[in-house]
Amino acid sequence: MSTTTVSDDAEDGRIRSPREPTGNQGRLWDMDQRIDQPLGVEADHVRSMYRDQAVSLGVLLRLAYQSLGVVYGDLGTSPLYVFKSTFANIGVQNKEDIIGALSLILYTLTAIPLIKYIFIVLRANDNGEGGSFALYSLLCRYCNISALPNQHPTDVELTTYLVDNSDRKTYFQKKLESSTILQKLLLLVVLFGTCMVIGDGILTPAISVLSAVVGIKAASSSLDNTLVTVISLIILVILFSLQRFGTGKISFLFAPIFLTWFLSLALIGCYNIVKWDKSVFQAFNPIHIVYFFRRNGRTGWEHLGGIVLCMTGTEAMFADLGHFSFRSIQIAFTSLVYPCLIVTYLGQSAYLVKNMENVNDPFYSSLPKSIYWPIFVLATISAMIASQAIITATFSIIRQSAALGCFPRVKVVHTSNNIAGQVYIPEVNWILMILCLSITAGFRDTDEIGNAYGIAVVMVMLVTTFLIFLVMVIVWRKHVVLALLFLIVFASIEVVYVSAVLFKTTQGGWVPLVIAVVFGTIMYTWHYGTLKRYEYEMQHKVSVGWLLGLGPSLGLVRVPGIGLMYTDLSHGVPPLFSHFITNLPAIHSTVVFVCIKYLPVNTVPQDERFLIRRIGPKAYSMYRCAARYGYLDIHKKDDNFEESLIHSLTKFLRLEAMREQSDRMSMAASWTPDEQQSVASMPTTSNFDTPNRLQLQRMLRLHGLMGGDQSSIGENNEYSTQYSESGINNAPETSSSDQSQDEVAFLNSCRDAGVVYILGNNVIKARKDAGFFKRVAINYIYTFLRRISRDSRVVLHIPHECLLQVGMAYYV
Repeated sequence: MSTTTVSDDAEDGRIRSPREPTGNQGRLWDMDQRIDQPLGVEADHVRSMYRDQAVSLGVLLRLAYQSLGVVYGDLGTSPLYVFKSTFANIGVQNKEDIIGALSLILYTLTAIPLIKYIFIVLRANDNGEGGSFALYSLLCRYCNISALPNQHPTDVELTTYLVDNSDRKTYFQKKLESSTILQKLLLLVVLFGTCMVIGDGILTPAISVLSAVVGIKAASSSLDNTLVTVISLIILVILFSLQRFGTGKISFLFAPIFLTWFLSLALIGCYNIVKWDKSVFQAFNPIHIVYFFRRNGRTGWEHLGGIVLCMTGTEAMFADLGHFSFRSIQIAFTSLVYPCLIVTYLGQSAYLVKNMENVNDPFYSSLPKSIYWPIFVLATISAMIASQAIITATFSIIRQSAALGCFPRVKVVHTSNNIAGQVYIPEVNWILMILCLSITAGFRDTDEIGNAYGIAVVMVMLVTTFLIFLVMVIVWRKHVVLALLFLIVFASIEVVYVSAVLFKTTQGGWVPLVIAVVFGTIMYTWHYGTLKRYEYEMQHKVSVGWLLGLGPSLGLVRVPGIGLMYTDLSHGVPPLFSHFITNLPAIHSTVVFVCIKYLPVNTVPQDERFLIRRIGPKAYSMYRCAARYGYLDIHKKDDNFEESLIHSLTKFLRLEAMREQSDRMSMAASWTPDEQQSVASMPTTSNFDTPNRLQLQRMLRLHGLMGGDQSSIGENNEYSTQYSESGINNAPETSSSDQSQDEVAFLNSCRDAGVVYILGNNVIKARKDAGFFKRVAINYIYTFLRRISRDSRVVLHIPHECLLQVGMAYYV
């Protein structure tokens, strides 16, 4: 079958199907709940497969070892330039300034990376995922503050883990749920933090590689600035080209290098402490921080712009959490990374106390001559690969934002069969590479790139602090005093650093701000357009009660075949169906509404892939199906999709017949003779999974077959009429097994006639009365992003020869 398109450009945005009168809306809604049963009851079994997985000690240690080559690159190479950047163009006036700066470094490393991130922030993961969007996902799931299209109870059952649905709500939760403005501000804060991570992913490779090549220039005077830039660009191309091999392979390649690097740092630090000055241990007394600022005043505040570089890469520990695990990152940092960094800075300070004139190059100057060149080569290699942490973190956070409808559809390649978060995104990788090459070639200077780098790092940390505060009071249900204490302590530290780095905005610091504006516009516009499209479908979906009133033929010609209509709705009939039958007065003999759902598990077993429910009586031959995929399934083409779906549908029909027959036999013994006579004349339906006596009485009253409250009977006259028009009350009396065999045979005949995939090809347009910014966002930016993003046909692997596209204009 060739691809066909039908379109509708009705400017009022209305679908051509009858709407329920306002007075009957409640009764029709109640009928929809009876007939169109929700999906997701069985989904808990699949979720439990993921939750019950235990990580062995061997796997945990292996992940901790791998994390060395990915997560801690920036933190590990910061000793190369922290003291140099702190006292750049100023120099050291006395020994006490070295001790004061060292005290600031020690307590900054302890407060932010160790206490805040390792012991607190990493615990706020969303099913193993970290980053600002993971925190936002947690908040969305625990309180109704999200405008994302996943808030129907059916969607929640299928796509997220169960949460504590306690009626007790905190003050902050009530404020967020009641204020649309606060919800939008929260989303903007999350998008801003995400954009800063993306900016970090662009700036980190540039400064790391350029710093390494400048070090080579210092060793070889034959290199000029142009050659340094060319070599840096070549190294960057190689670095980004390696990303396609996946985090696991790259980490095994880089982990030995960084393990050697950290051990070397510790040994060099111990050597310098023993040789030069053991008095540097007095820096553990925080009073030296007070003395430092008292002596230096404003100059001391400017020094913070260099000291902040000691914690660069800290956010990558949280954003890269999905690539490894919470425990593995904790083990690696506390047992190796943190002690080695502390000893290194102590050693450099011990050297500078006796050699203050070498403050512009304390690391290499403090090396013994016998190990200078081996350490130089190791440091150069480590600096070049230090950017790996933030590149993988960028992949993770963009994957999360795309899953939450805040980033255009991109190809996500899962590079591990065991770790859910190890992903590679080709389009994003090449975009990062192009921007990184542009910045490197444009600036050619590590000082200005470093200024931009510092702004991006501290801004992300400040956003994380605010989100963790909300998680503490809303998700963890901690006392508000404890949460405020966390916010005040860590936000105060980070605000001070922000004030210092913003001072250098005109000296290259404007770069991450521009990146945030560009990517923030893209992400917010995509989210806004996606939301409006989903809202349109929810508001214009067709009532199942109205649909059943059309009769088994739906007032159309039922042609042989199976029609698979894809929809984002897991409840109700999408407007696409109404538009389709309005323009083409024919529909397939069997119609299945297919809703694709992605679960946070690695794979969904084939026999649990589909959840199926019937829509309406059996004569209609209409079903709803949720096709469930894990993170390893979604990028693979399912060649047996049709066969598997029809097999599951056949299994559903047989199990349904067996259940109905068993229910009738088990309940018949408790019925009165009048009830038995009444039920014998009723048709076989599947509106209820497991009917009990109360449900039976409601069914009898619905059909006027049992006495009761006359007002209640009259209230259901409309339902009874619709069922009568559908031919339900005149259905022949047959056994469940015979009906099952007939339905299976009918389904097989429809399959032999052909399977057609019906997919919407919607155009989203702003109404003419919309404001200027809304028209620009929807008609231009969102439309452009949809054109360049991956097409739904490609994502769903729909065969072109069986595709039927239905064009429809959504005026939002």
